[in-house]
Amino acid sequence: MSLRQFEYALAVAEAGSVTAAAEALHVAQPSVSQQIRGLERELGVQLFSRTPTGLVPTVVGRAFLRDAEVAVRAARRAQATARAGAAELVGELLVAAQMGLGTRQLPGALAALRRKYPRLAVTVFEEPNPAELEQLARRGVLDVALLGSACDEGLYEGHHLGDEEFVVVLGAKHRLLEKDRIALRELEEEQWIRFDPASALDGFLTEVLRDNGVKPTAVARVSQTSTAVRWAAHGLGVTLVPASAVPEGHEHLVRPVFPVVSQPVVAAVRPGAGPAEMALLEFLRQETWSESVSPAA
Repeated sequence: MSLRQFEYALAVAEAGSVTAAAEALHVAQPSVSQQIRGLERELGVQLFSRTPTGLVPTVVGRAFLRDAEVAVRAARRAQATARAGAAELVGELLVAAQMGLGTRQLPGALAALRRKYPRLAVTVFEEPNPAELEQLARRGVLDVALLGSACDEGLYEGHHLGDEEFVVVLGAKHRLLEKDRIALRELEEEQWIRFDPASALDGFLTEVLRDNGVKPTAVARVSQTSTAVRWAAHGLGVTLVPASAVPEGHEHLVRPVFPVVSQPVVAAVRPGAGPAEMALLEFLRQETWSESVSPAA
């Protein structure tokens, strides 16, 4: 088996046909067909089933493709590392962040990384579900992840970057805006804008509010912290988010809370990481993570 066969199989699975895969790979269609047939013969299994809507991976095919994806990504990282000595770092870096973490800091660090390695492709996604995040990590897909808790040191090495302080966001005419700092217990009767129940962020907030005697009534659930802030600003309800997640122009609707609510931010980096991962880690460390939130004037 060859890496090219893995790449062709992944392309067919994504495109749903040999023709579309060949176009995406910029190769002739017969070449893709030949590689897939050769791979199936060598494995002794059928990787794809032909359906009215196109080629669909079989059960065995799906299992194979998961490992093929890991192998292809590992090969690309190895290629990037080999070329790093000539300051020509190329390849792909996959970064994930738990919802709400690094909203302000991650863009600056990534911009610095792109300036250092302009040929490096970087893919970033915000992962609301910690179970899916862990699954990706165990498959070896992720290079760097921002987490709100310690990571599995067997899979990744954790680097504490700092702490995110949480703030409450209120509507423009909310009575509590008169206060410099708001006790969490004062929010007991409020309607809350919450997050995906499966997300680490919503789990963290549920625990914080419970510990402070608040039983939140959810008026809405959203999948982005910026959406929660904007909806709160319009008076739909209140929300609690990391201070760095507050979009520009909404700072006047934010108040710190007491007891102070904060969450550690951990950069999980693959053991034996290459120059791209280590450069991103260094740029993340240069960002401000532990800035306290001052009460409103």
